This record gives sequence, structure tokens and C-alpha cells, in this order.
Amino acid sequence: MGIHAIKVPDIGEGIAEVELVAWRVQPGDTVAEDQLLADVMTDKATVEIPSPVAGKVLALGGEVGQLVAVGAELIRIDVGDGGGSAAARAPAAVSASAPAPAPAPAERPSAPAAKPLASPALRHRAAKLGIDLGRVPGSGTDGRILHEDLDAWLLRRAAAPAASARSYAQRNDEEAVPVTGVRRRIAQRMQDAMRRIPHFSYVEEVDVTELELLRARLNEREGGERPHLTLLPLLVRAVVLAVQRFPQVNARFDDEAGVLTRHGAVHVGIATQTEAGLMVPVLRHAEARDLWSSAAEIARLADAARAGRATRDELSGSTISITSLGALGGIASTPIINAPEVAIVGVNRIALRPMMLGGAVVARRMMNLSSSFDHRVVDGQLAAEFVQAVRAALECPALLFVESSEM
Repeated sequence: MGIHAIKVPDIGEGIAEVELVAWRVQPGDTVAEDQLLADVMTDKATVEIPSPVAGKVLALGGEVGQLVAVGAELIRIDVGDGGGSAAARAPAAVSASAPAPAPAPAERPSAPAAKPLASPALRHRAAKLGIDLGRVPGSGTDGRILHEDLDAWLLRRAAAPAASARSYAQRNDEEAVPVTGVRRRIAQRMQDAMRRIPHFSYVEEVDVTELELLRARLNEREGGERPHLTLLPLLVRAVVLAVQRFPQVNARFDDEAGVLTRHGAVHVGIATQTEAGLMVPVLRHAEARDLWSSAAEIARLADAARAGRATRDELSGSTISITSLGALGGIASTPIINAPEVAIVGVNRIALRPMMLGGAVVARRMMNLSSSFDHRVVDGQLAAEFVQAVRAALECPALLFVESSEM
């Protein structure tokens, strides 16, 4: 019996250890040459480990979530008397894949329960009353819940006060969830950023009424022939114009060497939520893109990140970042800087608010920008001037089409 031991390969970039994020095989499995055996994660990407030989898996060299040193034994394969293939005498090849780890096998979740049939008006009424329509029996066609059904249910509940006063069972269960893969890397990067960077945040209110009108008109005019414009391409353009005046915030700081590198290129990191955790794909050379080019590339990068197809290059090299939670953006936030950058612009939700304009109270679409800066290299006044420049471009959208030197 011939035994072939496959070791963790040297992936380069000075990496000394990797994290096991998924096994593709188990002891006893028969594998073919070039079949994927495991996924391991470096600081930037997931790497797939293929088998250089055909044979039977004898043993695995670790558990998912474990850190394994480069050169350590990863897996042992019985190649029989033939010694596997010719490739067995060569080191295992590796291929970079998407940054999101392949998920370990898990049970398929059960299908969600059918949504109760009811009109939008009834759903709104039930929501205001805090009533789960799944508990209300419907007497309409196909079990549709009618207003009289909701009235009857409310009467029954009012007639049984004891039911509303019932006690609820205590729970003492706990679940230990290992922090592995991308989530572990995110945790490490966030911890390092907060520990090493003295953050300060600056929040400013922005009137985006005219901006939203412009965005709607542009989308309507293009009629689907160009990419749909969200707020992000417009914000990217405002940031590009602002950093032309304040290049200190479009920079990366090497705190060990004590060197701040200001970049002419504006590579914007777009924080993107995925099932695996927060990814920051990079919109490269935003300074050379128009609104629709930025919109198309932002959409492509977000899709790639969420599908686990983003490459290492697409997830590195940003010079300034933007983060947004959309409708969940809240009133204000304190975003964490994507080190080694020195600034991040946070977008909060847009809300219709009463504002004073020309001596009258009018409804305006308002949004807060919550931005954080590295106080070691960005002073408070500089940060405020940068944010005010972004605000000026957003509140007067015509400025988005004027170069900074002309402003």
C-alpha cells in the first residue's frame, strides 16, 4: 500500500498559516486526480486544494476552523501499489477562488409557511394592532382573511383576558457558534483597526431632494438602456470631486514605516453584505468613470461578492471606502475604517422631514453622512471640509458634472 501525504502548500505573500474553512472529502472517500480536497483561507481569499493523485482518503489533518501551518500535513491518501499518477511526484497545485468560503454541508432549511391571504389594508391594520395574521382564521375564498374575521378574533381575545396574562416558559438553552472563515477574518480586521487607529467620526445632514429628483429623471430618460442609477454612483462621484481638493483623505497609512501615501487614483471600496459576512469589493479608477459606468461596475462587484466569485484583486487595493445599509441605515453611525485607508464615508437612510426653506416649512428628503477618519493623519478641520465638499456636490447635483478645478 502506497501512502501519499499532501501538505499545506506555500501560497506566497509571506503567509505562514491558513485556516481550514471546508473539507470536500471525508475518510473513506475515493478521489480522482485533480479533485478538490479542501478549501483554506488566507488573509485575502479562499484557496482550493486539489489532489495530485487518485486514491482513497485515509485521514484528514485538521478540523474546519483550525489554523494550519504552511508545510503541515493536510490529508493522507492511499494510492495503492501504483503510487498514484505522475503528478503525485509534483507539489500540489492551488488555485485562487472567491473570497467567501465554501459552506460546510448543512441541512436544507424547511420551506417557510405559506403567507396568510389578506388585503394590503387588512395587513396594515393588523400590523398597527401588533397582530400576527397567521393566528387569525379566514372565512373568505381559499381561506382569505376578511376584516370581519379580524374583528371576531379581537372580540374572542378580549373575552379571554386570562389568555393574555398567561406566563411564558423560561429558556436556558445555549448555542456555541465557532467564528470561522470570513467571519473570523472580519473580526480580526475590525479588532486590529479599532486597536491601532484612533477613530473620530463626523456626522453631517444633507438635503438630497434635488439629487433624488435628478436620479429619477435620469433613470426615466434612459428607459432601461443604461444601468439603473442608485444613490451610490452619485455619492462616488461626489467623493471623487472632493478628494481632488483634499487628497489627504484618499490615502493609505503605513503606521509601521510612518509613511502616508496619497493616491491620484480613486479606488473606492464598496462595503457589501454577503451571507459569509462583510466584503469590500473595489471600484477601481472611479475618477475615470461616468455615473453609468460606476453603476454597472458596482452592481457587478456586488453580485460577484454575494455569489462568492469575487477575486483577490477585486477585494484589495481600495484607497477610500463607502458603507451603506440602505433603508436600514438609521440616523447616524460610526463606521470603522478599512485599514490601511484613513477615511470611510457612511450613508444613512433617506427620510422625508419638515425643513425651513425660504421662511416656510417644506418637506425635504434628508440624509445623514456619517464618516470616520484616522486622527493620526487627518485633522478635524480637514475632515469637516472634506465632508462639506461632498455635501455641496450632493445638494447641488449640477456640480457633479463640473471638475473640481472649475468649482
